[in-house]
Amino acid sequence: MFETLSDKLGAVFNKITSRGVLSEADIDSAMREIRIALLEADVSLSVVKDFIAEVKGQALGEKVVRSIKPGQMVIKIVHDALVKLLGDEDTELNLNAPAPVVMMMVGLQGSGKTTTAAKIAAKLKKNKRVLLASTDIYRPAAQEQLNQLGDSIGVDSLPVIEGQKPYEITLRALDAAKKGVYDVLIIDTAGRLQIDEAMMDELCEIKKLSQPTEILLVADALIGQEACHVAKAFNEKVGVTGLVLTRADGTSRAGAALSMKMATGVPIKYLGTGEKIDELEAFHADRIAGRILGQGDVVSLVEKAIETVDQEQAKKEMDAMMKGKFDLNDLLSQMRNMKKLGSMGSIAAMIPGLSKFKNQIEQAGGDEILKKQEAIILSMTIKERKNPDIIKASRKRRIALGAGVEVFEVNKLLKSYEQMASMIKQMGKFGSIKGFAQMLKRGPMANFPFGPMNNKRF
Repeated sequence: MFETLSDKLGAVFNKITSRGVLSEADIDSAMREIRIALLEADVSLSVVKDFIAEVKGQALGEKVVRSIKPGQMVIKIVHDALVKLLGDEDTELNLNAPAPVVMMMVGLQGSGKTTTAAKIAAKLKKNKRVLLASTDIYRPAAQEQLNQLGDSIGVDSLPVIEGQKPYEITLRALDAAKKGVYDVLIIDTAGRLQIDEAMMDELCEIKKLSQPTEILLVADALIGQEACHVAKAFNEKVGVTGLVLTRADGTSRAGAALSMKMATGVPIKYLGTGEKIDELEAFHADRIAGRILGQGDVVSLVEKAIETVDQEQAKKEMDAMMKGKFDLNDLLSQMRNMKKLGSMGSIAAMIPGLSKFKNQIEQAGGDEILKKQEAIILSMTIKERKNPDIIKASRKRRIALGAGVEVFEVNKLLKSYEQMASMIKQMGKFGSIKGFAQMLKRGPMANFPFGPMNNKRF
């Protein structure tokens, strides 16, 4: 969602960081380009004016003028202003209330409320007992959809009783949550194609009956400039405590996030980054600002790895690697773990230094290459995976045929494996990654398994 804005700001910063001294004219030019980038990203004019005024005021100060690296100082000022704009307040869900704590999901039809309710339930179920309930009696099979999602993640749902009104379902859900000793009750409300009085009256009634601690407005990031109007309407009528932006993995502009935050004054709590249940990301303004400015987001990447990767298995593999043991089964496991973290492009976007190559990685077909390499390993026998040295010409032809690739692609995979295995053997000699890193610092680089740094093979 922030990709276009990130690219445009990156181009601006490339100009100013290449200069040893910044004049007032340089800063004016940079502010002009930043203003255009924000407006093209669908950020409202009033928000852009305030943002530029704050950044320019600090950028023209003595701190930047006298800085050894003025361009980097301007980037820091923009980063801090973005954090402030995106909201530097606490984005944790408020569960500080007597059980059952009630959460209401509100928004227009098609915004992804039902799926988001299930995604939040999946996160909370790790240490809370959660009950899901749908009051949507208008959209066909809406209640059944929520129940099916609940079953898929192992979370209880309120049974469907035909003919009940939304307020009756709410009362039944509250009663079931109390009797069932649930910690959290998530109420998924009905949406409409557009905001109307009947919809708002219904939401106000559900709110009055359930007394929720959180009312989360779920909005499609593709909504663009309309986001401001939608956010204001829901906040004025119902009172929103947090925002959830879905389809943040799409091609929408960043303006929806920035404008909704400013229109409501409430924090963005989550970003929906895909259709899968685990594709819901906690929103952290400082991390998002880092991504926008091409600085990556390693913390979020590590958190995702902890959530998705089997930590016990990963430890076993790391212990084996530290002993210098590494075969093609281990390489296959690493590939599969990487796929769990998302696309190659999305991973690159979170790593400082690689984020600017995100588009190139995607255009080069990084994910397709990974699929091919997995197919190649799966076309090998157990013996070949454990002893890659036995894979000669005839075996390579058979493996290529089985994987649906050319022989040269098998050769490339084996070459990559050899380089990784060589490096891991070096790591094993030093007993730890830290020891290996210290060896590299001492040099010379000729000892590095891929040869000197200027070697073309590296």
